[in-house]
Amino acid sequence: MAFPGSDRPDNRFYFLTGVKELLPMVPGVLPFGLIAGANGTSLGFSPEMTLGMTLLFFAGSAQLAAYQLIQDQALPAIIVFTALMVNIRFLIYSAAFAPLLHDLKTRHKWPLVYLLSDQAYGLCASRFSPQDNGREKLYYYIGAAFALWVSWVGSVGLGLLVGEQIPAEWSLEFAIPLAFLAMLVANIRDKTALFTAACSAMLAITLSSLPYNLGFIAAIIGGTALGLLASTLLIKKRTHPDE
Repeated sequence: MAFPGSDRPDNRFYFLTGVKELLPMVPGVLPFGLIAGANGTSLGFSPEMTLGMTLLFFAGSAQLAAYQLIQDQALPAIIVFTALMVNIRFLIYSAAFAPLLHDLKTRHKWPLVYLLSDQAYGLCASRFSPQDNGREKLYYYIGAAFALWVSWVGSVGLGLLVGEQIPAEWSLEFAIPLAFLAMLVANIRDKTALFTAACSAMLAITLSSLPYNLGFIAAIIGGTALGLLASTLLIKKRTHPDE
């Protein structure tokens, strides 16, 4: 598609394409946003506090993990550490996007870094090659990332509105572990991921009696270490099948 008077689509085209291709993902974002907003209300947070956390985090999994630990009365340091561990994947995403943003001014980089999400990264990775750092990829990313941000903040806001209408006996807080279970199952795509998830689960159960919810942290670190070890051994076996 080309615009009148131009042989190539303009920046607006790529921005709108990013928005358009993100829209099918909105139904998957909506339930988690509703849970985040409604659980903020059930935990006694003010709407301003919940919305402020949403804007600060812009990371649904980290926000839900923080809610779970707040319910368990974990130490603030553990809550912060857990949120950082849950978001550690963004280090990989940011490294992939670094060449794309390298030539931008710092005041332009910060908003784009803030908008980074799994969905925006996934769409860019599937549509463009890692070596493609042109304006097409940049504006496509901006469109997809901005659309996801609007969807997430809007769904959390909707959760705040309906959260007060949900009876306490519904035990909505139970939706948080269910939400994480759904995300976990969706991301188990190979034997290494299954092994890592199983090891983390066993460690979390075994160490659940540790004080200050340290078992949760130990399960993250231990499961990741065992998963990395299993992945390394699997790669070595494929590289040297006769050993």
